Amino acid sequence: MSKITIPAGYTSFGGLSLAQTQKAIDQIKVNFIQNLENALNLTRVSAPLFVEQDSGLNDDLNNVERAVSFDIKETGTIAQVVHSLAKWKRYALYRYGFQPGSGLCTDMNAIRRDEEMDNLHSIYVDQWDWEAIIPEGRRDFVYLKQTVQKIVDAICNTAEMLKAQYPSIPDAPSREISFITTQQLEDLYPDQTPKERENLYVRDHKTAFIMQIGGKLKSGIKHDGRAPDYDDWNLNGDIVFWNELLGCAFEVSSMGIRVDCEAMDRQLTEAGCDYRRAFPFHKMVLDGTLPLTIGGGIGQSRLCMLLLGKAHIGEVQVSIWDEATKTACEKAGITLL
Repeated sequence: MSKITIPAGYTSFGGLSLAQTQKAIDQIKVNFIQNLENALNLTRVSAPLFVEQDSGLNDDLNNVERAVSFDIKETGTIAQVVHSLAKWKRYALYRYGFQPGSGLCTDMNAIRRDEEMDNLHSIYVDQWDWEAIIPEGRRDFVYLKQTVQKIVDAICNTAEMLKAQYPSIPDAPSREISFITTQQLEDLYPDQTPKERENLYVRDHKTAFIMQIGGKLKSGIKHDGRAPDYDDWNLNGDIVFWNELLGCAFEVSSMGIRVDCEAMDRQLTEAGCDYRRAFPFHKMVLDGTLPLTIGGGIGQSRLCMLLLGKAHIGEVQVSIWDEATKTACEKAGITLL
């Protein structure tokens, strides 16, 4: 059975009917992407559902997840359903001729067959994926933090629009962001797990950007996994809000400044992934062909959960759940779509 938390006295709709909930989900998706495009100077593009296995464009996430693969009759090649579009987006910016200070966004739909399912996780992933070329001389923490603030403002603007129409939903998240590194979290809470550290910190600060994810901390452990070939582990992070209903830190976005040739070289070696240097994408980063970019994914269902005050991701997206989870949700008044 997947893990599930049932808040005391919770029922799915909280003043909204199923029809109103569906309408509100649509309003979030339409309004937020407009806010994001305007904030980051993005253009909507089409994106792939799958890529060729040998292209190096798929993401390995924590380097252990299995991609959904299938053979293509006409080409004789193997395709993989994407895990995310981090690498594809950077290549697309190069191929389409985008200029510094501009970028693209798209709807990303993925299947993560090995995902451990709970209130926040499904095997179906839906994200707004975005990527932009960094202006010359701006590949630094200041530019990263400025971009994070623009994204949080876009989320809060959407939340305020929604709250005006549906007063029964939660208030908008805080726009004030607390920036903290994973090493600072470990120093603050050395006896807690990474997730416990996030919960303790975000409970007090409400909105946080947890930085520098992927490399080992002083303790010798990682705060969380990151593939070595898209984010620069020194210039990335997660946007996290406090979820009062579930009583936990609630990640909405994983993002960061992408690897340049030096970071790619260092991280491939550190992760034991030197074989990837032969992939076309990796060669184009290592030889400086691809532009320096910043990008990330913003969970569509995650954001809908947060803004509408839902307890389970199955209340805002259609997926597959084990029978025990479906029974527990039905008894608790949680309506899975």
